[in-house]
Order: sequence, then structure tokens, then C-alpha cells
Amino acid sequence: MSALYMLVGTLVALGVLVTFHEFGHFWVARRCGVKVLRFSVGFGTPLLRWADKQGTEYVVAAIPLGGYVKMLDEREAEVPAEELQQAFNRKPVGQRIAIVAAGPIANFLLAIVFFWFIAMLGSEQVRPVIGAVEAGSMAAGAGLAAGQEIIEVDGEPVTGWSGVNMELVRRLGETGNLQIRVNDQDGNGSVHQLALVGWLKGSDEPDPVRSLGIRPWRPALEPVLAEVDPAGPAHAAGLKSGDRLLTLDGAALADWQQVVDAVRQRADKQVMLQVERDGHSLEVPVTLASKGEGAAATGYLGAGVAPVAWPADMLREVRYGPLDGLVEGARRTWEMSVLTLDSLKKMLFGELSVKNLSGPITIAKVAGASAQSGLGDFLNFLAYLSISLGVLNLLPIPVLDGGHLLFYLIEWVRGRPVSDRVQGWGVQIGISLVVGVMLLALINDLGRL
Repeated sequence: MSALYMLVGTLVALGVLVTFHEFGHFWVARRCGVKVLRFSVGFGTPLLRWADKQGTEYVVAAIPLGGYVKMLDEREAEVPAEELQQAFNRKPVGQRIAIVAAGPIANFLLAIVFFWFIAMLGSEQVRPVIGAVEAGSMAAGAGLAAGQEIIEVDGEPVTGWSGVNMELVRRLGETGNLQIRVNDQDGNGSVHQLALVGWLKGSDEPDPVRSLGIRPWRPALEPVLAEVDPAGPAHAAGLKSGDRLLTLDGAALADWQQVVDAVRQRADKQVMLQVERDGHSLEVPVTLASKGEGAAATGYLGAGVAPVAWPADMLREVRYGPLDGLVEGARRTWEMSVLTLDSLKKMLFGELSVKNLSGPITIAKVAGASAQSGLGDFLNFLAYLSISLGVLNLLPIPVLDGGHLLFYLIEWVRGRPVSDRVQGWGVQIGISLVVGVMLLALINDLGRL
């Protein structure tokens, strides 16, 4: 079933985002009087095709990894004299800029619509209450303590842990003060400063909250196994559903979080578990696996416990009206666009690891997981992906929309177009960059598998 969600989720995501992006180009081109020869969703062999009265051919092709809008252009083929006024290359530079920019702009508008709908749909969020603070950590040094609720990070209000994570991600790789405002259990507020020095710089799989020494509050989970991964270390060692974990390397276990914390620190190591099964105690040696690479590697047991209900007072419903929701949608789109661009800059300067780049395999996995989680999660994924598509297409790299915009802006300033020779060099460089980044993202995807 998960494979079906992955397939359908990926096809829907790419179909919607690519179609809307290309429709942006198409719609503005038509308004500028440019003749559109073909509007294609996908590449390769056409599966469906039809034409309208204006001579535009619409195609749905077999490879759903992109699309294109082909316009009448003298640089690509000879144009009859009576149609020259409809050729793209004959239009003023301002109109050409508008046509090229319309694709990424359409993606940003689509993200706003998705976030708007999510805001009105509402979401249940876990209050960001601190469950524990590690001794000797940055959080402990700043005076943060269990029971406090985080209400602001760097002056930005947060309503749940996802908001806390989002604000912390902005500071990855940076040096400076991180400001966290909290309320204690009596409602008294306080501000705490944490000094960052190249914080998580170059980390392959950063965990911002955990690296500060903060453990989110969670309802107590008894360490009784409810599921065991058939391909995991727990199953290989003979652990079964219903087993109660009593100790790990001699340390008593009263809560599942203790198991998680201990296992994470013991990647590829053997541990001794004392287990209660059917009223009898037995010792089970388990050789843990690892997830992640290098310093980011963490231990993996391959077992889980049954979830428990959250107390009502630890949850909050966040919902917006139509107007406030539209404002929230625009705000989130802007913030995610800035964050995406800032993350790319940090990767370029080594503040973020390039292993954080994701390719088609990761996109497909996330598409399937979000589709299976529900409409809100899937729309959230579509919004993030649409923003990424918009930002990446605006990068000043020839072969992308941003590269064309760069040439047209130079033409607008100089009063004459960039020479075909220079544009040709730029396209070759652009293709090399894009192919290189795609290969890197694919290698990262395979590494995660």
C-alpha cells in the first residue's frame, strides 16, 4: 500500500506543480501576443495530445519529470512573415522577462494557495514544552529547564515544535546569540541567550532541538515492544512483540525514551538487554545497526512501542479565518522562500552539508508518506516543493528561468542582447551545473537508502 501511495503521490505532486509552472509561462505568453506551439506536461513519447483553435498542441508525455512550453521563435525555426509579430524573440524585452518570470511566480502563488487552505483547515499542534534538559548542554547553560514552554525563538512566535524547529533551522551553521523566550508553569516569562559558534556547521543530518540539549515533553511510554522490524537487529536477536525491556547494559529502563537515548549513542555496538517475557526474565544480546553516516550515525534497534493518547492540555488547535489564512499563507511562502535561498547559500559556503540535498527518490518517499498521512500533510508537502521549484528556477543559471532572466536583464540595461556566443557558453556551463547537482542529489538519495 505504501508503494501505491508513493507512486500516486509523486505523480500528483509532479503533475500539479509542473502543470502550474508551465501554465504561468503559457498564460502570460498568450497575454503578450506570443503564439504557443506546444504545452507539454512530461517528456518523451506523448500519451495524450489535442489542439485548440489557436493552433496550440497540448501533450501529456510518458516521463513525468518536467514539462515545457514551446513558443514561436525565429531562433528555433523559420517563421512565416505573417506570424513574425507573434514570435517570442520579436517581443520587447520587458514582455520576455514577464513570460519567463511567470513560471516561478506561478509556483509561489500556488504555495500561497496551499498554505492558505492548510491555515483554514487547521492543525493540531503539540505545545513546545521542554521535557528535560541535558546536563552540561547549551540549554542547561542558558538556564532552560523542564516544564518551560517555548513561546518565541529569535523574536518569532511559535505555537508548536514544528515552528521551533523551523526557526532553529534558520540558524544552522551560524555564530551568534540565539534567543529563546519561555513561560514557566506559573505563566512567568523569561528570555534565555544561547551562544552559537558555527552551530552544527557541515552536519549531515542536523537535529537542532536535540543538539541544544532540549528533550521535548512526551507522554510516558512503557518500554513494551509492540512492533519489531523483520529486517532489524531486534528481530535478529529474537526479540518479540510483547517483550518488556527491563535493563540495557545494566541500566534500568522505566520509559521508552530511555531506550531511544541509549540506543542512539551505541551505533554498531553490542548491548545486553534484560527482557521480561511471559513472566520470565531473560538476557538477550543485541548487535545494534546504525543510521546515518560519520559523526551523524546513530544506533538503530528496529523496534517500537504502542502510541498513547496525548493529554488534552498539551495540544492546541491552530486555525485561521479566510483573510487571516491568506496572510498566513503569504507569510509562510515568503519565509520558506528565504529559508530555501539561505540554505543554498550556506551549502555553497560550507555552512551546511551538501548531503542535505535531496533528489527524486527522497521526493517520492516524502510524497508517499505525506499522502498517506492525510490531506493537510500532502498539501504542506506540495507547498514546500512548489517553493523549492520556484526558487531553484530563479537561480541565475543558464538553461533555468533565472538564467534567461539574467540575459534579458543585461539586454534591458545595455540596450542590446547578449551575443549568441556568450549565451551558448552560458548554456553549456548551466547544463554542467544542473547535471552535477542532480547527480549529487541522486547519490545522497542512494546513500539514505
